[in-house]
Parts: sequence; structure tokens; C-alpha cells
Amino acid sequence: MARYTGSVCRLCRREGLKLFLKGDRCYTDKCAFTRRGYAPGQHGQSRKKISNYGVQLREKQKARRIYGILEGQFRNYYERAEKLRGITGENLLRLLEMRLDNVAFRLGFGNSRSEARQLVTHGHFLVNGKKVDIPSYQVTVNDVITVREKSRSVEKFKTFAENPKTLPAWLEGSSENFEGKVLRDPSREDVDVPVNETLIVEFYSK
Repeated sequence: MARYTGSVCRLCRREGLKLFLKGDRCYTDKCAFTRRGYAPGQHGQSRKKISNYGVQLREKQKARRIYGILEGQFRNYYERAEKLRGITGENLLRLLEMRLDNVAFRLGFGNSRSEARQLVTHGHFLVNGKKVDIPSYQVTVNDVITVREKSRSVEKFKTFAENPKTLPAWLEGSSENFEGKVLRDPSREDVDVPVNETLIVEFYSK
């Protein structure tokens, strides 16, 4: 399973904003973007005029990095979104939001998407009573995501249960039962990622 293994703090600096890829650390003074809020590399502090293509590219890269997806997989999501009814950009975000690792993160089982992805890979979750360890697994409406019984004693899950997070409107959850449910497909208003999906569509439409 391919994934990015480099410094995620460099990704935030490259995109020019916090992508909150390290969870709680991003809210502290230790955040690399807070200390060095410019692009990495020798010419990171120099000002450059960005072309329209460059703006579109950066928007695509930003979305890809927020959800922790490599280029080939992201393009596949775009091609699937293009074939669905409705607005392609919104379809794309909906597909990304319905990934199991993202849903686990939204339910509060992880301080970041990368942490939630790791928990999924280690087999801590059940979907409708069946073990699923594939982060890209697409959940659907009425699916129930549950932490496995023997995983609930893990200190990390106890901490999540004791500190439940506010859930988006398309999900409901119970910290006591270590579970969550997909109520409906997320709308564009439900997706709070700082991404302009129209620019991504323009990038792939060339």
C-alpha cells in the first residue's frame, strides 16, 4: 500500500497554510508552519508570480495532501466523480469524505487523518459488524462503524471516548458504544476543508 512517508510539515509549508496533518501538534507553538511559514527549500522565501496553471495545481495538491492520497489514486477519484450525476467537484469531495479513514477521523477516532488511517490498517474497526482494514474503503449511507470489542481497552480509544468531538451533520456517534453511523451523503456545506474544488476540475479538464 503506497503512501507518503516524508515530513508532513513540509507539505503545509509548501501549500502556504496549515493542513492540520499532525492533529493536536498543529495547534501548538511546535508547529513548523507557525515557526517558518514559507515554502521549504533554498528559494522558499522568494516571491514568485504564480500562473493560472500553478494556482490550479496547488489546489489539487492541497486536497490530495489533506486526505493523504497519492497522485494516481486521486486521479481515479476524479474520474469516478466525473461519471456521477451532479457537480464533479462536489462529487469528488463526497467520495473523499466517504473513505473509511476519513469517516473514522470525523467520528473522533484519531487526532488526524493519518492517525485514523493507521488505526484502520491495524484492523481496529468493524463496518456493519465485519472487520475492514482498508483505509480507502467507501462507506455508504446507514453504514455503522464500530471499534472492535478487544480494541476498546486500548488507551488511545479510551481517550477518544472521554473527549468526544463535535460531529458533522451527516454523521452520528456514540462515544459510550464506540460507534458511529453515516446518516446521509455529505453536502458541500458539510465539508470544511479549505479547498476550491472548481480549480481542481479546471486542472484535470485541460
